[in-house]
Amino acid sequence: MKKSFWIIAILLVSTSAFSQSKIGYISIQELMIVMPEYKKAEADLLDYQKALVDQGNELQKEFVKRDSLDKIESAKWTPAQREVKRKELEQMYRRVMGYNEEANQLFTQKEQTLILPIQRKAIKIVQEVGKENGYSYILNKEHLIAYPTADDLLPLVLKKLNLKVELPK
Repeated sequence: MKKSFWIIAILLVSTSAFSQSKIGYISIQELMIVMPEYKKAEADLLDYQKALVDQGNELQKEFVKRDSLDKIESAKWTPAQREVKRKELEQMYRRVMGYNEEANQLFTQKEQTLILPIQRKAIKIVQEVGKENGYSYILNKEHLIAYPTADDLLPLVLKKLNLKVELPK
């Protein structure tokens, strides 16, 4: 009997505490996209991606050129020279083939370097706005199925950041 009394008491206390809590939500992604620093980071990432693609194309051109030259000149080489040149060409081929993976890793690292500070800033400002407006919990909008529009913190955060953005209704 005492045990069930305590369980009911705990449930009542936690339910009343939860019912007094204010819950809001926001899309961190939507917020980040409108932040000026994100736009600059996105432009920097596009430039970096172009540089990586250009480098990959250059490696591929060098390989094709070297392969064509080797085919023309290989008749003049000794068997030992042919083997050395073939091994060099194989190394170059492996470098070209591995470049895509390397470029993807480099791009991901650059993306994290540029985007992570912006994400941290966005989360910090959301926490500040939530605290200023009495929200106990702030959820990520992308994980919600249903939500009241009144508890979306995006307009409040945009106001705090002095960003004038037309939000979809």
